[in-house]
Amino acid sequence: MEILAALIYITVFPGFLFLASYGTALQWADRKISAVMQNRVGPPWYQTLADFIKLASKEIVVPDGADIALFKALPYVAVASVSTAVLFLPVFGAPVYSFQGDLIAVIYLLTIPTATFFLAGWSSTSPYASVGSIRVMTQLFGYEVPLLLALVGPAILAGSWSVAEISAYFSANPKMIFFQIIGFAVSLLALQGKLERVPFDSPHAKNEIVGGQFTEYSGMLLALFNLSIDMEMVVGAALISAVFLGGTWQYSSFAAFAVFMVKTFAVVFLLTAIKAAMARVRIDQMVNFCWKYLAPLSMLQIIIDLYIKYGVK
Repeated sequence: MEILAALIYITVFPGFLFLASYGTALQWADRKISAVMQNRVGPPWYQTLADFIKLASKEIVVPDGADIALFKALPYVAVASVSTAVLFLPVFGAPVYSFQGDLIAVIYLLTIPTATFFLAGWSSTSPYASVGSIRVMTQLFGYEVPLLLALVGPAILAGSWSVAEISAYFSANPKMIFFQIIGFAVSLLALQGKLERVPFDSPHAKNEIVGGQFTEYSGMLLALFNLSIDMEMVVGAALISAVFLGGTWQYSSFAAFAVFMVKTFAVVFLLTAIKAAMARVRIDQMVNFCWKYLAPLSMLQIIIDLYIKYGVK
């Protein structure tokens, strides 16, 4: 029964089906809001679903020289890792699973899709895909450290590496949320880079390298990669909500779910505003920005949290 319950959690709620549905809806909201901000009409409500169906109905073409098994398996690995990560985040009240250190597990699981993006480009035997995959890993070295450091501060205050306990701490001490503004801003920018969104979208810059790491992908495989990014946006927003905004810990049942939807949408709205307001930066500019500004700001947040926890009598 435990195995069956785990499969339901991963495949139905809060796993794959829920993340796919909500991620598709947020992708439409992202495109619509950014269009309005740029004085455009934007897509109709069904556009993201139509795009998925259109891609899924097309032929899958595997390039000559590629490892067929690896080439076809990578999109499923990306989707599976994201579907697993959400189990440790509060969606309908308390998370499905929780243990001391699950914050690190979530970060690790969210790194797996990035690794699949790199392998997808590197194994495609295409020069455009190879350039895109190199940019994926270069960008990873830029944002991953600031993101991890930004999440350390709340963990220090809560005295725990459990997402649920961190969320519970800020729910019980809402005033402490205001002391996390620096870490919150850093995590937002790092998540923007993790999702490869403007201004950090150089890995798949269409006007430079066609489609980046996904140049040789088509059909259902490309649709799954795109879906995994939408799902990762939901999980990333949920992680930021749980760690910095108190999550849904003080609520239960449908009230918790409603709070989850509101807070994750608010995070995605901020990501959309960043995308609409900025132009693409070069990959070296992105890495320099992360190491020269985001990483020191993350360290400053840690110092503030250490002072609050141990220095204030």
